[in-house]
Amino acid sequence: MQISNATQSNTQTTGASSASASGAAAQTLNYNNFLQLLMAQMKNQDPTSPTDSTQWVSQLATFSSVEQAIQTNAKLDQILQNSNFADAGSLIGRNFTSADGKTSGVIVSVATSANGATATLSDGSSAQLVSGATIS
Repeated sequence: MQISNATQSNTQTTGASSASASGAAAQTLNYNNFLQLLMAQMKNQDPTSPTDSTQWVSQLATFSSVEQAIQTNAKLDQILQNSNFADAGSLIGRNFTSADGKTSGVIVSVATSANGATATLSDGSSAQLVSGATIS
């Protein structure tokens, strides 16, 4: 089996995702900000030429769709992270050969970090699980 990409820890990645999500939230509007802007726009519109109600509904529906897409993507990222973490655990007891062929042995544990996954082999050595490594 070829390793196509390194896996990451669920807890570490979730923490990183939370940090990046909160950073992204600080840079974008949330639903409450949108409603506040909508109310300000309604209060300050020209009474002799009010905005069409279909425009209001369209703006609200568009924002709602974007918000749901963002939430769906966050859930999909979490599912992918959980799957990668489970895959890392399934490598224990399997034979490993590094991409350069210099390191090989039976995997006894897998540690994950922001830098990817590292396998500890039965002889005590460790190796990065990177593209090109072989698991059998």
